[in-house]
Amino acid sequence: QVQLVESGGGLVQAGGSLRLSCAASGRTFSNYAMGWFLQAPGKEREFVGAITVNSWSGERTNYADSVKGRFTISRDNAKNTVYLQMNSLQPEDTAVYYCAATVDPWGSTYYNREGQFGYWGQGTQVTVSS
Repeated sequence: QVQLVESGGGLVQAGGSLRLSCAASGRTFSNYAMGWFLQAPGKEREFVGAITVNSWSGERTNYADSVKGRFTISRDNAKNTVYLQMNSLQPEDTAVYYCAATVDPWGSTYYNREGQFGYWGQGTQVTVSS
């Protein structure tokens, strides 16, 4: 069982940056694959990116095409925290952003779907003004 708490959302102008944080409870954070999703008003939740840890190859990240090159996911296993650095934000990035987790001690799965994650945070609002 893990609990996730997101923070760092807010209002930013187009072209600006924000860094979201997701703090996880529990003692084996490094065994979890972590993901970020967003849900824009009136739309379904969609994948942003994910980060896994493989004992042989280290950390691996993958992103949705819409954020590739602008958003970066990182994690600090010592702090039980995953981050989403968002640069060059645009009004269409306005959404509630959710952190998600799933147990994956091998880090061998490719994540890009909501159904792959069993634990979710409450979300944090990001609003980008034009």
